[in-house]
Amino acid sequence: MVIGLVVAGVIFSGNWAWQTAKSYGLIGPVQVPPDYRALVLSSAQRCPAIPPEILAAQLANESHWNPKATSSAGAQGIAQFMPEVWNQVGIDANGDGAANVWDPEDAIPAAADFNCLNRKLVKNVSGNRLNNTLAAYNAGHGAVRKYDGIPPFPETQNYVKAILEDAKNISW
Repeated sequence: MVIGLVVAGVIFSGNWAWQTAKSYGLIGPVQVPPDYRALVLSSAQRCPAIPPEILAAQLANESHWNPKATSSAGAQGIAQFMPEVWNQVGIDANGDGAANVWDPEDAIPAAADFNCLNRKLVKNVSGNRLNNTLAAYNAGHGAVRKYDGIPPFPETQNYVKAILEDAKNISW
């Protein structure tokens, strides 16, 4: 799903448009597409500390459920992994012989695993551990440790806020 927002006659798309439309109440509950429901729920079991609603909200915010999504920064796939991160944490979860960032059956379980890894890496950081885990997914665990909590980056602060809010509105 691609969200577009028209401002002063200019069409904007992507995460900014998504977040802006949500802030004006133009977007309601976050619907988990039927094709991904079982995969998200089973993948979330890989990291019990992170509720399935959080994982679903991340995927909705990261790619709007588009497995072919590519960000302007170079993040790829439904879970929006940067190539260097995927090279470190990507997994062949579906057993087809390849860890493929473009395959939701690999990327969604990898995102759940990455959440658990980030959770461990920020466990000694001040503040809420779930918030810090989400910030680490967005800005990297090094930034969360450097700032001893959510970094002072508007993108990351908005990301954490959006995930937590969307998780309350997940519709399975």
